[in-house]
Amino acid sequence: MQYRKLNNQDGLSALGFGCMRFPKKGNGFNHEEIEREIKYAVENGVNYFDTAYLYPGNEEEFGRAVDKLGLRSKIFIATKMPHYFMKSVEDAEKRFKEQLTRLRTDHVDYYLMHMLPDVVSWHALCERGIDEWLEKKKADGLIKRIGFSFHGSSDMFIKLLHERKWDFAQIQYNYLDENTQAGAKGLKEAASLGVPVIIMEPLRGGRLVSGIPEKATQLIKESTGMSNAEFGLRWLWNQPEVTTVLSGMNSMAMVEENIRIASETEENSLTEDNMRTYEKVVEEIEKKVRVRCTGCGYCMPCPAGVDIPGCFKTYNTSYVENYASGIREYFMCAGMKNERALASQCRKCGKCEKHCPQGIQIRDELVKVKRRFENPIFKIGLFFAPGHIKKK
Repeated sequence: MQYRKLNNQDGLSALGFGCMRFPKKGNGFNHEEIEREIKYAVENGVNYFDTAYLYPGNEEEFGRAVDKLGLRSKIFIATKMPHYFMKSVEDAEKRFKEQLTRLRTDHVDYYLMHMLPDVVSWHALCERGIDEWLEKKKADGLIKRIGFSFHGSSDMFIKLLHERKWDFAQIQYNYLDENTQAGAKGLKEAASLGVPVIIMEPLRGGRLVSGIPEKATQLIKESTGMSNAEFGLRWLWNQPEVTTVLSGMNSMAMVEENIRIASETEENSLTEDNMRTYEKVVEEIEKKVRVRCTGCGYCMPCPAGVDIPGCFKTYNTSYVENYASGIREYFMCAGMKNERALASQCRKCGKCEKHCPQGIQIRDELVKVKRRFENPIFKIGLFFAPGHIKKK
């Protein structure tokens, strides 16, 4: 296993174990298989394990397995605060104690604000004293590193990076999201500030393995001899700014393959021919794209608060991958923000279209986004969504 160290922090394994997709058995977890996979991963050098308060039963299952195997001193545990529930320091304290109990530990190594969407939400947390509470927990040794996970634009990610001295950050990043979400721009800004970056969705939840066009799969095999999974992971580990790549492994075969790839892949090891293959694969995927938005952001800011690039990105995802993936991203990136950024908010002022270098008829396309996603079920989900921290 290779390890990456940035800003004098811990040496983290290049491969991190994402625990959200633990294997199931019947109506519950497959305890024996989970223990077997965790034990094998640790024995082969994996030391970073990621879970969250909101993953149903996940913290308890992980804590049980680690305690039974006696591995706590050999690993770093990362878990996440459901900040959208935090109306006070007392709320934070209650949830954190619950997490320690679930995880069967006396401290958390890496603690994240889960899906922190924007600066407004962070300021709202600060007004409630959460930032001071986090620092007190760190001073007391109960939290070792403070960070946040993020879904959104590179510009907002960079703004959040500059809000405080973060110990680390976690972003969605893969060869299809190089110029969307936080993207390469956000990744490089974090590296310039000495902030280690943990990568989630390296294969888009497996969709870059089984959800890409057949021609793209053929290109990968014929040009590189790699599997779709290896193709995606090597792109990430090729970049020195990437600290750890999380993989939601749920089979021993997946654990073994990913450990092998992580152990073999060096920084800056991909050839020019390899990089051209990535370009060709992206071209094949993007042939299914409905709106030719590059995510440049020239259309922003929208006077009505619509996240125009985000709307088009998730709309395209619903066709390139599948509808479920697109609406999930739309819900998180446009609906779960402190200030919502939905396509339906468009006032048809046309300001955006004057600045779009692609000549996209943005107002018409936003209507299509609204029709595709904002159905009655989506609206009910927004109504009950936990997570809109409002300023007092």
